[in-house]
Amino acid sequence: MLPLEAFLDINSRYNLEFMSKKASKGSALAILIDHLGISSDATMAIGDQGNDLSMFKVSNLAVAMGNAANEIKSKADFVTKTNNQAGVGFAISKFAIN
Repeated sequence: MLPLEAFLDINSRYNLEFMSKKASKGSALAILIDHLGISSDATMAIGDQGNDLSMFKVSNLAVAMGNAANEIKSKADFVTKTNNQAGVGFAISKFAIN
């Protein structure tokens, strides 16, 4: 077996996330922005966990879910409704649909 440099994120009692140390949601968003030929000014990132913070740094608008931990909310530009209250849809309607 080849050694793998991995990152383990334990973000709740029932959720473990393993990923390469070289990968992040932020780096994926930056690649997508480049691929689409758009400005980061045209982006919004919505998240609720620590692994979403790298996206917050890349996007123009960082939106935390209402059910996110306070650490995540404190890094966001806006806190939307919870996932049970359709927070993603609310944020999209508020900021992305004119």
